[in-house]
Amino acid sequence: MLRAVPFDALVVLGCRVDGGKLSQSALRRVERAALAYAELGADLVIASGGKAWQGHQECEVFARGLIERGVPADRVLQETDSLTTRGNALGTARLLRGRGALRLGIVTCDWHMARALGLFRRVGLSVSPVPSTSPRKPLRAALSCRLRERGALALELALAPLWLRP
Repeated sequence: MLRAVPFDALVVLGCRVDGGKLSQSALRRVERAALAYAELGADLVIASGGKAWQGHQECEVFARGLIERGVPADRVLQETDSLTTRGNALGTARLLRGRGALRLGIVTCDWHMARALGLFRRVGLSVSPVPSTSPRKPLRAALSCRLRERGALALELALAPLWLRP
């Protein structure tokens, strides 16, 4: 008997990896995605991020980490082209085109979530947050991070007509 799942796909946004290994931020994202997969279910888990760090692409390292944490290999897809959060959204939309995946869970750091959701929604995807909790930062650093993220989202949304051209 198939169980109903709240997500058609979980999308794990890439970030720096260290020499083919998960960095602390990457580890938190991968562990959160694997836990969400186990607890909530999803038809697919997408490891997103095409940037290479020391010769290792984010999506490849993330995919390996997901599989090591119990996500079946046949459920893991890699989005290999993106270099930014905007690219994650566009690449995921291309990857899912024609697959009928309508309900997406976005897995990223809590401080990055608002911008990620905004960009994914801008390309027409229905997304829900599945945040990985970041370590506490001093107030000044936390405020700076939030302001930078909000400014980046405002700029990307303002420029969206340019990057969303057919």
